[in-house]
Amino acid sequence: MERAIVHMDLDTFFVSCERLRDSVLEKKPVIIGGGDRGVVASCSYEARKFGVRSAMPIRMALRLCPEARVIKGDMDYYSNMSHMVTEIIQEKVPVLEKASVDEFYMDLSGMDKFFGCYKWTNEIAQAVTKQSGLPISFALSSNKTVSKIGTGESKPTGRFEVKPEYIKPFLNPLSVKKIPMVGNVTFELLSRLGVRKIETLSQMPVGVLQELIGKNGKELWKKANGIDETEVVPYSERKSISTETTFSEDTIDILHIQSILSGMVEKLCYQLRQEKWLTSTVSVRIRYANFDTENKQCKVPYTSADHTLLKYVLELFNKVYTRRMRIRLIGVKFTGLVHGSHQMNLFEDTEELISLYQTMDQLKGRFGIHSVGRASGLIN
Repeated sequence: MERAIVHMDLDTFFVSCERLRDSVLEKKPVIIGGGDRGVVASCSYEARKFGVRSAMPIRMALRLCPEARVIKGDMDYYSNMSHMVTEIIQEKVPVLEKASVDEFYMDLSGMDKFFGCYKWTNEIAQAVTKQSGLPISFALSSNKTVSKIGTGESKPTGRFEVKPEYIKPFLNPLSVKKIPMVGNVTFELLSRLGVRKIETLSQMPVGVLQELIGKNGKELWKKANGIDETEVVPYSERKSISTETTFSEDTIDILHIQSILSGMVEKLCYQLRQEKWLTSTVSVRIRYANFDTENKQCKVPYTSADHTLLKYVLELFNKVYTRRMRIRLIGVKFTGLVHGSHQMNLFEDTEELISLYQTMDQLKGRFGIHSVGRASGLIN
């Protein structure tokens, strides 16, 4: 059976959300980000024409596009809109993978005989826009890689299908940077070798690619040739990561407990960022000396930033710890995970804070997770 894989992506998601609240922003250059020392979290197509890009310092973006309207952003609002769109799509498809806060994969294999995959996908996209007010693009093909590239090429509000016989003609003239797994380092390496188009990359010997970039060489060659067997993984809010500590002696030392929680959050957040997850739900669990166990949880804006999540964890601990009794165990759990690259609250964070996170993660990756950390969590 021929596979039918759809990739859907909300167009300039944060900007589109803001335009729902303020129609004056329509067709104007808009930047979502945090103040003069912050970075661009998202920008409209009108701003992109001036060279503005995500993760660019706000100051540089305004030099390129002085007329742009800068909005701090509201991740609570964007998270709610993301959940709404997820529910709209989830009701209509057999298999849905939520790849990030604003993009989705669907497996419609076998549905052609009932309805027509392209027609069905188009009606889903129309339903999203009608019910949420948000513009969305999609591409339909036989695998995830081609569908994702197709969506990118069709934006904004694209409706695109790449049939199997047209995959190679579609991919060949595109830049190798269009392949999802090609980052700046790989692109620069390939460019130095004169490999800039997907067609050239697809014709390279697999062994040469493996020597150049390691174990991912074969996977890159397959993607350049339009081959991708990756399955659509059903979306589930049950995905979670967690950690807990049982004290050697029951304790009532709140400062010590808060220090332990800080270390737990830092460890879990590093894991989130390494695996490219964002969490939308936080829970804190405690067990008293008499073995009574209680927990509380709350919804949070999608994030993987220590300082953001630690605030919620400490607030939950203060709410769940209601007895003047010694504690035997504490635990922290992050659920409602989705993949995403918005790794920090870009609406509040400065360039310096983002750089600090990146440096700390690099040090942890090289010297071990305990090599560097917050002073408040070093007791753990």
